[in-house]
Amino acid sequence: MSTPETRTGAQRARIGVKQMLPWFGTITARENYASSIADAEYVEITIAKRKLALSVSQSYYRLYAIRAKQEVLEENIQLLKTYEQLALTSVEVGKASAVDVLRLQIRQNEMQQKKEVLEEEFKAEQSVFNNLLNKDKNAVVTISTEMNIPEIDPINTLDDLALNPELLKYDKLYKSVAQSELLNQREALPMIGFGVDYLPVSERTDIFPSDNGKDILMPMVSVSIPIFNNRYKSISKQNELRQQEINLQKDERLNVLESAFAKAQSQRNQSRIAYNTQAKNLKQAKDAEQILIKNYETGTIDFNDVLDIQELQLRFQINQIEAINNYYLQSAVVNYLIN
Repeated sequence: MSTPETRTGAQRARIGVKQMLPWFGTITARENYASSIADAEYVEITIAKRKLALSVSQSYYRLYAIRAKQEVLEENIQLLKTYEQLALTSVEVGKASAVDVLRLQIRQNEMQQKKEVLEEEFKAEQSVFNNLLNKDKNAVVTISTEMNIPEIDPINTLDDLALNPELLKYDKLYKSVAQSELLNQREALPMIGFGVDYLPVSERTDIFPSDNGKDILMPMVSVSIPIFNNRYKSISKQNELRQQEINLQKDERLNVLESAFAKAQSQRNQSRIAYNTQAKNLKQAKDAEQILIKNYETGTIDFNDVLDIQELQLRFQINQIEAINNYYLQSAVVNYLIN
């Protein structure tokens, strides 16, 4: 095998270095695509934080409801103790029986049982609350002493849902696919190569031309043109279908959020109605209680009526607490959806 000959001598070897560069704008397209992916991932983090905040709020409201029920039970226990003293006094003068006293005591025992059961529920929910905040499960949680339902709510509309991260996520995904398509189009363009070849040359012995045996350093420029572009066409079709899928997913998620928003608004209004109704009932029950007390002052009292009124009062108070709890649970959902 003979070696290649040049004018100045035989070529002994060929050493080349070449760097292929993408077409103009391809690197920028890659950066934009990577940035769009990062934006989509950041929205996912935002959604996770909002869901955590929702869970923390709802857990706190459940803690409030449990503690408020305990306080109501304690108030009623003390009220029944007062009636128990009245019953004992009535027994001494022959206006009541020992059975009335025992029934009042039994009712107190039942309330004490409910109060202790609620304490166990409070401990369990407190553990949930602290775990959400990544705190010690036995850490003390300070609970508001009183919460009320406002007369009116801020005006919110379905248009406010547009900025919910669960919807913005699909916008970011759509943009990332668009950037992917721009990158795909850039990668389908030719590539430019720059390099240099080094050729060591032996001296000629038959003649002695100028530059005899001088090595050759040769700059190189090349262009790589993709001939088979079916791969890029396939990626473009996939990107188009992916964008259609994202739009459908966004519409579906919007419907879910709109339904959740409408449900939360409705249940919040229902809670206000229930709260106001229980407030009226509670006032009427207290009026009935005052009548019973006046009857005692005149010498007659039916302790069966006392127990009935007390039971009604407790039920109305518990219903009020549940209405407040549900109102704020639904308010937390509304805040998650629109804020």
